[in-house]
Amino acid sequence: MPSSARKIGIIGVGFGAQVHAPAFRSEGWEVAAICSRSRDKAQKAAQDAGIDDVYTDPMELIRREDLAAVSIITPPGAHHALAISALRSGKHVLCEKPFALDARQGKEMLEAAEQSRRTAMVAHEFRHTPQRAYIKQLLDEGYIGKFQLCTIELFLDRYVTKEPRPFTWIARKADGGGLLGALGSHYIDGLRQWFGEIESVSGRLATLRPELVDTATGKKVEAETDDTFTMNLTFRNGGCATMIASFATTPTRGVKIAVMGDNGTLIAEQPGPNPLENGVVVASRNGAPLQALATPPQHTPFADARDHRLMAFRLLVRDFTRGVEQGTSPAPNFTDGLRCQEVLDAVRESSESGRTVDL
Repeated sequence: MPSSARKIGIIGVGFGAQVHAPAFRSEGWEVAAICSRSRDKAQKAAQDAGIDDVYTDPMELIRREDLAAVSIITPPGAHHALAISALRSGKHVLCEKPFALDARQGKEMLEAAEQSRRTAMVAHEFRHTPQRAYIKQLLDEGYIGKFQLCTIELFLDRYVTKEPRPFTWIARKADGGGLLGALGSHYIDGLRQWFGEIESVSGRLATLRPELVDTATGKKVEAETDDTFTMNLTFRNGGCATMIASFATTPTRGVKIAVMGDNGTLIAEQPGPNPLENGVVVASRNGAPLQALATPPQHTPFADARDHRLMAFRLLVRDFTRGVEQGTSPAPNFTDGLRCQEVLDAVRESSESGRTVDL
């Protein structure tokens, strides 16, 4: 059985129960408690995941002295208060993305982490998917030569519905909703990992399908957040990246990433929002035709048939566990979270002003 040093509480259901709980349990942690504002949802999630204790007040869970760590999977509007409270209570913290509502909150969260000397990481598990990890390896090995350009296209039909979709947190500005934060943050983190720090940003946010329904009243309302965005990034080390993404297009075309250098190209595709366990990298260098590369086995160390998102997340949990044992905060940590948040803020600022924002 895990010791008290491997005891964690989860704040948030849904992805928390589906991925966080089984991932931590599979990596040797005891998932002792789960919390949701809805007691019914918390009890059902606890029952489905085999978790003993249920809370509706996250602060009660955080105050538990027997917990070593807290995993935060709430809407982003709550991340700031919960992460700081958990760190000040001596807990290690894994916080979902997007990290915060803005860079000011992100700085305060990073300061709290540094003062606490606890492990503090952000759940950018995409780094651990085979496609993304293999691209990182190829870039480090100089496969494409000098990096010049990256293009990303993401077109999904999640918001294309016959009837207005429910008005949930993802459509509320105060909760930190919007596609830019929900998925754009993952891609910004990946681009920083591949190409280094970002120097300047421009972008535009749009809401192509604003019609929603308030399920409490039955009244039609409009979304407060984006379902579509574009962003253009330049990097301090040279090269640039552009991304266009939408949840409001039909039919779904999935995701295509192309990384180009002065001597080659890498291409990765996926059908949905999450990279697959068996994702393939298609590549060319020295003018040769594009061909699929065999992914090295170290990037797929095991399979987990319960959920295609679990392998990458379990690898993230292994890093988190190592951080707890060694007194460190492995990447992606709260510094990475803040850097990503600064880029998100810059995209929003550019969308409002029409100007390029220097970081």
